[in-house]
Parts: sequence; C-alpha cells; structure tokens
Amino acid sequence: MSTSKYSLGSHNQAVAHSATVISLATLVSRILGFIRDMVIARLFGVYLQAQAFVIAFRIPNLFREFLGEGASNAAIVPVLSEYNLKHSKEEFWELVNILLNVLLVMLSVITILGIIFSPLIVRMIAPGFIAFPEKLEATIRLNRIIFPYILLIGLAVYTMAVLNSLKNFTVSAFAPCLLNISIIICALLLGEGIRGLATGILLGGLLQLAVQVPVLYKKGFHFKPLFNFKHPGLIQVKRLMLPRLASSGIYQLNNFVDSIFGSFIAIVGDGGVAVLYFAYRLIQFPIGIFSNALSQAVLPTFSTQALEQDRESLKLTLSWALRAVFFALLPTSAIFMVLANPLVSALFGGGKFDFNSRLLTGNALFFYSIGLSAYGGTKILQSCFFALKDTVTPAKIAFLTLVMNVIFNAILMFPLKIGGLALATSFSGIITFLFLFFILSRRLDGFGERKIFYSFLRILAASSCMAAVSFLVSRALNVGWALFCGALSYIIFCFLFGVTELKELMHWLTLRNTRQSLWSDRRN
Repeated sequence: MSTSKYSLGSHNQAVAHSATVISLATLVSRILGFIRDMVIARLFGVYLQAQAFVIAFRIPNLFREFLGEGASNAAIVPVLSEYNLKHSKEEFWELVNILLNVLLVMLSVITILGIIFSPLIVRMIAPGFIAFPEKLEATIRLNRIIFPYILLIGLAVYTMAVLNSLKNFTVSAFAPCLLNISIIICALLLGEGIRGLATGILLGGLLQLAVQVPVLYKKGFHFKPLFNFKHPGLIQVKRLMLPRLASSGIYQLNNFVDSIFGSFIAIVGDGGVAVLYFAYRLIQFPIGIFSNALSQAVLPTFSTQALEQDRESLKLTLSWALRAVFFALLPTSAIFMVLANPLVSALFGGGKFDFNSRLLTGNALFFYSIGLSAYGGTKILQSCFFALKDTVTPAKIAFLTLVMNVIFNAILMFPLKIGGLALATSFSGIITFLFLFFILSRRLDGFGERKIFYSFLRILAASSCMAAVSFLVSRALNVGWALFCGALSYIIFCFLFGVTELKELMHWLTLRNTRQSLWSDRRN
C-alpha cells in the first residue's frame, strides 16, 4: 500500500514539475511577446508597416496554432506517448520518422503554394487593402518572405510533440521565446521597414527548431526517409486530428473576420487592423496567464472525475473554476475599461505610435474588455465538455459564434467604427459563454448556478469599487499608482463584500504548499 501511494505521489510531483516549467515558459513568452508588440508599435505605429505585419504574420500563426493545439496536443502527443509506452523503441522511432516525412512533404507543398498565391490570400483576408496599392503590395511582399516560417515552425512544433511524448518539456517549452527575442533584436537593429520584421520571423522559426534537434538526437532519433500511409499509428493520428482541426479552424476564422472588417479603411478608419491587434494582445495577456493555465490544469481533474462517474465532485470543481476565473478577470476587465487610454499610452506610446493611435487602441481595448470574463469562462466550460468526451457541442457553438460575429461586425462597424468590431467580439463571446453554460447546466442537472451568480455579483461590486479608486488615483497621480492602489483596494473590497473566493484561493495555496512540504519531508 505504501509503495503504491509513494508511486502515485512521485507521478503527481513529476506532473506538477512539468506544469510549473510550462507555466513559467508561457509567462516568459507572453512577456517577451508583449515587449515585441511594444517595439513594433513604437517603430511602426498602426499604419502601413504595422498593418502589413499583422496581416502577413496571421497566416503562419494560423498554421502554428493548427499544428500546436490541433495536431500536436490532440493527436500526435497521445499516439506517440502510447507507442513509447506499449511498443518497442524501434517501432516508436519508426512512427516518428513516418510522421515527420509526411509532415515535411505537406508543409513544403503548403509553403510553395502560399508563396505563389500570396496575392490571392492577402486579398481574401484584407479586402479593404485592395483600394490602397502601396499597402496591398507591402503586405503581399512580407507574406511571401515569411511564408517559409510555416515549414520551420511546423517542424519545430512536431519536434516539441516528440519530446513531450518522451516526457521532456524544458527546451521545447522555452523555444517559442526565441521567436520574440529574434523579432525584437532584428527590428531594433535593422530599423524600420519590412526587412527587420521578416528577418526576425524567419530567424526565430529556425532557432526554435535548432535548439530542439540536438535534444531529439540525444534521445535516440535518427532520420530515415520512411513512408507508410497505412501505418496504424499514422491512421490513428489522422482520426484524432481532423475533428480538433475543424474546431480550431472555426476559432481562427473568427480572427480573420475581424481582420477582414478592420481592413475597410473607408468605414472604420486607417490603422484598424493594427489597432485591433494591439488591443487584443492586451486582452490575451491575462487570459493566457490565468484562464488558459487554469483550464489546462483543471482538465485532468475533470477527466478523472468524468471517468469515475463522480458527477458531484465534477460539479464542485466546475463551480470553483468559474468563480476563480471571475475573481481574476472581472477586476482586470474593470481596470482595462477605466484605464484604457492611460494603459495604452504607457505601454505603446512613443515613436510612431502617436496620439491618434493611442486613442483608437484605447477605444478598442475598452470594448474588448466587456467580454474578458466570458472569454476566460468559456475556456473552463470547453475543458469540461472535452472531459465528458464531447467535442461536437463546443464546435457547433464556435460556428454559431462565427456567424454572430459577422452579423455584429456588419451592424456595429458603422456607428462605432473600430470600437464596434471590438464590441462585436465581446457580444459574441458573452453569448458563446451563456450557451455553453446553460447546455452544460442541463447536462449535469445543475452545478451550483445560484452560488456562481451571487459570487459573480459580489466580485462585480468589489471590481466596480476598485475601478473607481483606480480612476480617481490616475487623475491625481499616474497609471502605476492607479494599478497599485486598485489592486490593494480590490483585496479590501473583497473582504467587505464577502468574496469567499479570495479565502478559497489562499486556502488552496496553503494546502498545496503543505502537501509539497510533506512530500519533500517524506522523500528525504
């Protein structure tokens, strides 16, 4: 009995260590990405070069997320992990080579076609640029130069998947940081223009692959030109990959919808594409640091509870996760709304990011912030659906979101300009959350909705009071003091309004530290 417990504890510690490494790498990557955007904003503002970068880089990013979130996480890692566990090393490395060669051919074809058809691709995702030949030509040229990044990042993501299946996370987790470092250095050294950004992107893709290859060879990899389209492992990867790619594709199309509408300069004004990019990057920072991390951490717990048919525990976990998301993101949303312009000015202001750029980006940030908590809550609800082996419902709701986003964009872009596009995203995000929430409520026969609702109201009250404090301080002092006083006042207001999630988080952290200490003492 003791051996079993010790073994389980060791496994949990290994998982916790891996999760810590990945979380730290994600945080570092997010910070570097934020610095990258600050450099781009100050060098290029929101005008021609910045818009060309946003549109041209969106295509490679699409394939990176397809391969990373779709193929790698949903298909390649699970299948390779199974082969590593249940088959011989020879069979494992054989499948690794077969997948590599198939991927290499596919990515090479996509890269060549992308370079050839760049004019058509750019016209499709930024039709508003057609009326501005200089902007259209700059975007096409940059898109053609950086399209080989798809090949490099595809191979880098696949290498990461192989290493992760071998329980090696450190190098692959920190590899994405190299892209941001490369873009920052090249943009600063090579100055304004397309050359610096393009060089940084290609060099970053090459570095991400280069740092992982030696580790892969050290693990026992040897390249062999193997092709076997009937290999059971390859067939299993395709079967797992396609549904997730469809769901991920719908989500990515949503981003393209915003780019399409943002490119119509005559309606929303010049710089719309870049304005939406910079504002949404600010929104993604708290989501990436907190909501994404929490949804990844809670998924194994959901899965275990679903497998054990422990519905009551699953309901409690879901309720706590949603309340934790509201606890973190509602005050962030409030801060973004009352300090939108000062925050944008402090972070991006300077150089070519002029007063008009700051005003437009602050306006977009304000409207994006309305849906911030809904974005985060949706991540938790989707994780619960996945744990229940239901990937169809989130995909259907994602398609509905796409349709709603198009409708809202078409309606709101005329009266509110660029702010209308951001507000459309918030509206569709909130509706998505509500659909998933009520569908899951019916499926689970309730999961403490009353407690969640009252918790939401208490947190909203504390966040509103905090926002008032931050706003008043920002008028008297500066944005730094406003953030500090806001954070301090939020804790005070949480106690005043009886927000129990603050105590629950402190209790959870205390228990976690106690468990780790007990395990460490036991091991020693």
